[in-house]
Amino acid sequence: MSEQNETGAKTGGPADGGQMTVWDAISSRRDVRAFDGRPIPPADLDQILESGRRSPSAGNWQPWDFIVVTDRQQLTELAKVWRGAGHVARSAATIALIAPAADEQHRAPFDLGQATISIMLAAAGLGIGSGHSAVSDQQLARRLLGFPEDKTCAFLIPLGYPADRPLTLIQRPDRRPFDEVVHRGRW
Repeated sequence: MSEQNETGAKTGGPADGGQMTVWDAISSRRDVRAFDGRPIPPADLDQILESGRRSPSAGNWQPWDFIVVTDRQQLTELAKVWRGAGHVARSAATIALIAPAADEQHRAPFDLGQATISIMLAAAGLGIGSGHSAVSDQQLARRLLGFPEDKTCAFLIPLGYPADRPLTLIQRPDRRPFDEVVHRGRW
């Protein structure tokens, strides 16, 4: 049974057998770098990938391809594409975002950002944590993932159930104050 929190959003997320609201997923999402080792059910992984596929895109360009990796040995090797990607090796799955190598209009980063947050919020809604990683060794990424020469691996999104604590509403987010960030009409 769901209840309402102080914002009026219904609670009753995956930890207690319910479904998170969009607001709860937004308010609960945090970077997770320690995973408990449980696999992600294939249907949940497909739902997360579908959320990325359905993301908005400038001119409906859809510059992305997603490569999902769940094999432990491949994840361990994939973690070597960036010095700070150790959490990729410990994830239940990692999604590689593949983009065109040539992007003269510089639209891909915006579209990839939209796909990324869609993926991360869909995961959070299922109680699955996510993080991110850059990719500096494109040759290694290409060898491991097999994407074509005219593409690049923009970044990685490791996924898994949080090892330390489940995703719950973050009551005091470490963010600049609302009144400092929001300007109405003009600065």
